[in-house]
Amino acid sequence: MHVVIFEDLRWTGLAPAALSRPVFCLASGMGTLLDKQVRAMKPSRLTLWVRPELVNFCRRHVLPTLKIPVEINVPLDDQPALLVNGRTLCLGQSEIPREPAMAVDGHDLNAAYTVSPGLSPQDLMDRTAKATKLLDLPRMQSLGRVASYLWDLIAWNEESLRHDAAAVAPRGQTKPAGPYHLVNDQAVSLGQNVTLSPGCVLDASGGPVVIADGAAIGANAVVIGPCSIGPGTQISHLALIRGGTSLGARCKIGGEVSNTLFMDCSNKAHDGYVGDSYIGQWVNFGAGAATSNLKNTYGPISVRLGKQPIPTGRRFLGSLVGDHTKFAISTRLMTGSYIGYCCMIAAGGLTPTHVPSFTFLTDQGSRNYERDKAKEMMTSVFKRRQREWEAGDDEMMEYAAKGAAEVER
Repeated sequence: MHVVIFEDLRWTGLAPAALSRPVFCLASGMGTLLDKQVRAMKPSRLTLWVRPELVNFCRRHVLPTLKIPVEINVPLDDQPALLVNGRTLCLGQSEIPREPAMAVDGHDLNAAYTVSPGLSPQDLMDRTAKATKLLDLPRMQSLGRVASYLWDLIAWNEESLRHDAAAVAPRGQTKPAGPYHLVNDQAVSLGQNVTLSPGCVLDASGGPVVIADGAAIGANAVVIGPCSIGPGTQISHLALIRGGTSLGARCKIGGEVSNTLFMDCSNKAHDGYVGDSYIGQWVNFGAGAATSNLKNTYGPISVRLGKQPIPTGRRFLGSLVGDHTKFAISTRLMTGSYIGYCCMIAAGGLTPTHVPSFTFLTDQGSRNYERDKAKEMMTSVFKRRQREWEAGDDEMMEYAAKGAAEVER
């Protein structure tokens, strides 16, 4: 079956994480939205429809991970195709219609099974007459929930973790003996070459704990499920990782983390609390940096993406943080904070709840983070992880700046 995963004009609601990747590459559970979409639809042929500036990103980072034929931004031919919104969280096997049909989630096109030769990614992005014609098709069952904002993915992450663990985590493992503690060990999954230091606790009584290859859990650290710890990630000694947390690959995490998603190569190695938050790649929290995730009024939280605050309907929400942002020691992030792509936060007081991308914030005020200085910082961080700066990184940085101007101001 030919499946088309598409982006639409509402990708902006998933900023700042979506400034530097297609929406289907956002983290959820033990992987990405795309991982679950492919698992649910089982396509024999896949097409990705993305913003033109992200085509090279897909070629570099997405295509090598897929084992089926993939095309990018190619219009439909005369064969039937199942179109699926890239913001869709697919949990469980999807029932594919046999006749043209469509599903909506609120105001969003969730999916459509159609024969529409010539329909293109730009049609979906611009909502042309060709695209809106899909809404005239008979209704079909939804293929999942469509995320409008990052806080949707935070709210759904416990469920996503449970689903992924049931689908892909090894079961019935015999655990090696050691000076550590397992609670409900049948729901604990360990990859190859996992290090469990003395006194650490893996507590799966509330949900699965999945630890990927090469990860390390420090002495007396506590990991509470449902939780996923990515390949090569290091958990500091005495850390507390609470349920609903997904940690990407090669992260360094200490202190307390709760109901939060960290994407790959981000660090919070020291004490401090991060809760109900969504953290991009290559982010660093200095010692003692912390988020608030509850207003002192216990009231509902709003988040400002652009000029207007957006009601989230949530009483617990921490921070949304874009790629390459750094926080100095003891940074204090307020409830419902939006911190954009490639910011440096080094102010002693409370951080504003809306910090646009490429902002350098100190006690003297905020100024633009000059692009050459930002690149110098990124290159230095990459080298610490044996990664070289590439031409595609320049392209991504320029596009992130362009997209941020569209979303944030």
